[in-house]
Order: sequence, then C-alpha cells, then structure tokens
Amino acid sequence: MAFRAIAAPGSPVLVESPTYPRALAAARAAGLRPVPVPLDADGLRPDLLADAFAMTGARLLYCQPTFQNPTGTVLAPERRRQILDIARASGAFVLEDDFARHLGHGGVVPRPLVADDRDGTVVHVTSLTKPGAPSLRIGALVARGPVMERMRAVRLVDDFFVTRPLQEAALEILSSPSWDRHVRSLGTALRARCAVLADAVLLEVPGATLTGLPTGGLHLWVRLPSGVDDGALARAARQHGVAVSAGSRYFAAEPTVAHLRIGFAAAADHAELTEGARRLGVALGD
Repeated sequence: MAFRAIAAPGSPVLVESPTYPRALAAARAAGLRPVPVPLDADGLRPDLLADAFAMTGARLLYCQPTFQNPTGTVLAPERRRQILDIARASGAFVLEDDFARHLGHGGVVPRPLVADDRDGTVVHVTSLTKPGAPSLRIGALVARGPVMERMRAVRLVDDFFVTRPLQEAALEILSSPSWDRHVRSLGTALRARCAVLADAVLLEVPGATLTGLPTGGLHLWVRLPSGVDDGALARAARQHGVAVSAGSRYFAAEPTVAHLRIGFAAAADHAELTEGARRLGVALGD
C-alpha cells in the first residue's frame, strides 16, 4: 500500500542489499524498479545512498534500520541522521520497515527513524504479527501530510478497515499488564535460540561463517563456502527435513557470495535447532 501511494509506476525505489524478498515483490507489483544499495556491518552506507539518489532520481528508500532482514544489522547511530538528511535533500521519502521492534534479544533497541523525523520524511511500518502471533495479521502505518491521505485512499479501496475482532485483539494484547513481560521473555528465548543455532551451524556445516551474531530478530545470515549453490543447498536441505532460505532471494541484483537465511524461532526446542544444523551439514556433503 505504501509503495503504491508514494511512488508512481515505473519509478525506481532504493533498497538495501540484501533485503526482504517480499518487499521486493511488493515493490515490483506496484510497478517500481528496485535499485540495490549495499550494507556493511553498520547498516546502509550513506555515501552510496547519496550517489544512488543522484544517479537514479529515486524519490523513495525502503529500509529496515533495526535488526534488518536478512542480515540482522542495526543501523549505526551516526548514520541514522545522515540517512534522513540525504533523503530530505533528495526530496525523497524513507519507508521504514520496523517489523522487529519487539524482537530484541534483551539489549537496548534504538529509537525508530520516525521518532527523530522533523520533516515528514519517514513513513513508518510496523506489525504485531511477529511478536504476537502469526495469525494476528495487523500492522500500522505512521505518516504525516499528503502522503498519509494518499495511503488512506488506497486503504479504502483495498479493504476499507481492519476487522473489528483483530482491532480488539490488538488492543487487549497491547494494554495487558503482561505485554511487557511477554516481550522480555520473548527476547530471552530468542537470544538463547540464536546462540544455540549459531554454535551448531559453525560446528556442523563445514566452511559456513557468520558475519556477526544478531542482537535481535528471528534468523541467522550464514555465508556459505565458495562454490556452493545456495538454491541447490536449500532444496537438498528440504529433502533432509530442514527448511532454510536461499540467500539469492534477498538480492535485487545478482549476489556475489552465496548465503542462507536460517530461522530459529519456529523450531520446537534447542535440540531441534541442533539437529537441523546437523542435517544441513549432511545436505551440504551430499
């Protein structure tokens, strides 16, 4: 909805590289052309972002500053203001996907970009699906000015409003005294699962490396040995009863290095995570 309301069909949209594949699909469905901007360990690179805006004339950036999917990267504090300043100077909007706001692993979660946006540059997207329940399909858009009215108009055409039972469920969850306790216990569980899976992958999958241990989110971004086909490995893993995502899906352009995104939230327990890593290693050796 935000893609369709903000940018005209045929327009470029800048995206992190790698990024969430369903966001790429949504952008393309809106007629937009995703243009990748590289990440490093501190998140989106402002120098390359400025160049990308200048070269493409894009008026929209889609990004995930907090626990980025798939890398788990958190945008560095000094870059957060730079990103907003560059976008504003380019006459562009920033579509901030804050899906992991409540998925921190116990540390300090940085403020969303929209909290420091003085100019209406940021359109903020968030959701209760990840911290609440997979079937709680309810999200939120935060924006100001004419862009908000355009999104409201798109929403009225699409489905009019969120159904009342979902609204009431969301209100009950967020206003419950147990919500804060739930978020803390969720973070503790995710941190433990992340550590177990990381240790198991490094032990069981020959040549696999991690760029770092994420401090939030639901998955690991694993670099594969040179010469491994990530798509073929994902298919082989499926034959061994393990579901992983080929890293190539997360790039708007051709990736230079093979990766897997491996989730740790849906496994039944720590033993299942360890066994999944073992089976992945077997699949790699097939």
